[in-house]
Amino acid sequence: MNEVDPKACPITANHIKVALVGQPNVGKSMLINSVSNAHLHVGNFSGVTVDKTEVLFDYGDYNFTVVDLPGTYSFTDYTIEERVTHDYLCAEDYDIIINVVDSTNLEKNLQLTSELLTMSKKVVIALNMSDEADKENIVINAEYMSELMGVPCVRVSAVTKEGIDTLIDAVIQKYENPRNKPKLVFSEPVEEEIAQIVWYLDKHKFESVNTYRNIAINLLKNNKKTYATLHDEPIWTELQPILIEASKHIELHHDSDDIKEAFAEEYAAFNRGVVAEVVQQEVRKNERTLTEKIDSILIHPIFGIPIFLFFMWSLFQLTFEVGAIPMEYIDAFFIWFGDTLGATIGNDDIRSLIVDGIIGGVGAVVLFVPNIIILFIGIALLESTGYMSRVAFLLDGFFHKFGLHGQSFIPLVTGFGCSIPAYMSARILKNDRDRLLTLFIIGFMSCGARLPVYVLFAGAFFSPEMAGNILFIIYISGALLGLGAAKILKLTAFKGVDEPFVMEMPKYRLPSLKLIWHTVLTKTMMYLKKAGTYIAAASMLIWFLSNYPHNLILEETYDTKISIAQDAHQKIVLEHERDEALLEQSYLGSIGKFSEPIFAPLGFDWKMSVALQTGLAAKEVVVSTLGVLYSLGGDVTQDSNSLMGAISKNISFASAIAFIVVIMIYLPCLAASVVFTREAGHIKYFFYLLAFTSIAAYVMAFIAYNIALFFT
Repeated sequence: MNEVDPKACPITANHIKVALVGQPNVGKSMLINSVSNAHLHVGNFSGVTVDKTEVLFDYGDYNFTVVDLPGTYSFTDYTIEERVTHDYLCAEDYDIIINVVDSTNLEKNLQLTSELLTMSKKVVIALNMSDEADKENIVINAEYMSELMGVPCVRVSAVTKEGIDTLIDAVIQKYENPRNKPKLVFSEPVEEEIAQIVWYLDKHKFESVNTYRNIAINLLKNNKKTYATLHDEPIWTELQPILIEASKHIELHHDSDDIKEAFAEEYAAFNRGVVAEVVQQEVRKNERTLTEKIDSILIHPIFGIPIFLFFMWSLFQLTFEVGAIPMEYIDAFFIWFGDTLGATIGNDDIRSLIVDGIIGGVGAVVLFVPNIIILFIGIALLESTGYMSRVAFLLDGFFHKFGLHGQSFIPLVTGFGCSIPAYMSARILKNDRDRLLTLFIIGFMSCGARLPVYVLFAGAFFSPEMAGNILFIIYISGALLGLGAAKILKLTAFKGVDEPFVMEMPKYRLPSLKLIWHTVLTKTMMYLKKAGTYIAAASMLIWFLSNYPHNLILEETYDTKISIAQDAHQKIVLEHERDEALLEQSYLGSIGKFSEPIFAPLGFDWKMSVALQTGLAAKEVVVSTLGVLYSLGGDVTQDSNSLMGAISKNISFASAIAFIVVIMIYLPCLAASVVFTREAGHIKYFFYLLAFTSIAAYVMAFIAYNIALFFT
């Protein structure tokens, strides 16, 4: 046994204790032996016969103690060696971890690294065997890897002693500075559940030496010691059901009934992303995998984006064409239901409230459920096959030009379905500036709630053959406007250097029908729930504002004219005139007349102005509001030829274009705005969003209106 110099490494304020961790055969022992003037102390870990090697040395003003822990492939406790390493890292007192990895087999070694990054400890990565990597023409960009992972990564060689001093300097610098969060990011479902548990622990002010995120990850991974710690706490009663639902959610998204297997996939995906970003090898095997062959086409530098646009165009064609088939039957059902129920109600006001207000408003939204389902199925298919992650990788360089990066693509494309989960999925962006920038841009991605408005106007001004193409153009235009807005915000409110992130590159897999069913069902039920709450309430409010106060004199005058009219067509014309006159004198008419001068430069009449204002509650309400305001009553639905005819007759093409632009850009619905505020972290950001989207919508609509006016 080597004797330790008693003068070496005294316990002082300048003492740094390091845990040396790595997989077997990565050169840990050789690495610490390469440190000049090192003193070795060999003994046993407490209670076991496993060797415990400590290295003591002085460097600059610091005294180091390095504990060489037994090699372990992952952060488990199956074997004695693994248990020793696991228990030491979790329970013993040390200052920093040096994780030694084999540079020639980086992806495999990062399996342990990614697990270490979930701990509440400072970490430095030693890229050992860099000399062997050079011989194999493997080039690792250590500087970029440090940025990606959020921890220092240093190229070293235990054999040639290359980079040893740089490694020790990195350890000292890491020790002297506060611990920053590593950039290990899981998939959206896992991050969502982690955030939920963190929120719960923070709500109850749970006291712990570990971070709430570390506790949440350990709980989700079924860590026995973490469970034992919390099991006797008062919060456990409420926390347990949350963990059960979280595990089910994660297992469902990974098509697995083993939560540990699900997390293994998460770590592997992160590791593949790191390797794809930082490792280059000149000599590669000739045989390509199926994933590589498919990637050579789908994420081709030239053809990749056109292929993606073709997929999206096909999806919108299906959304319009196939979604229109069941509309007729849903429309007929709500008309029958309204007529049947209305016949049993004697009071005119109550009948009008139920039939025209509630059934008409809610039915107008339910009418578009088939379109929404098709859109959700399409997006779920693209996500579950692994294609969406590759599009994020493909668009990374393009997005950087606008101040975003590829990882922003996931929440942005989710916004095509619904803004609420899109705002929540922005949690995968750990940098606050990038996350806030993405949150501000999500609203430019047209959610499913805007689809009824687009379908109405596309049907009013274009042939059925062109409607699908127009729908595609609207969605792509909104996305391009969002990218332009991102560039402006990046140059003004969110200045700063782009921060790189690891992007997951999973293997292609067949879509899970169970996962798609769960995703589509959840989002559709969310849509219908909104129809039964926000939209029903908004429809009732619109009905009240459009029917009161009653002008009895005006009603009697028109009723007299209608009663003496001889021609049936003339009676219908008089009824429409009466309804329009009453609307102008209603509360809703007063609001519209008051705001009309503001929107006049956009070519909007007071009815269009009111429709935009009611759309703040829910975008679906815009269509039912237009139906009421154009005196067509509750029998009118979004695909009704009479409403489309009224739109094309009363609204000019230029005004319609401007109206669509405003719908594309202005503030999302009330529910989404609440979620945005919560995810942004402060109420002030809601007012920033309100001002930003309102100004952008007005300016862009004004430009679009005048351009359309010039060409028509």
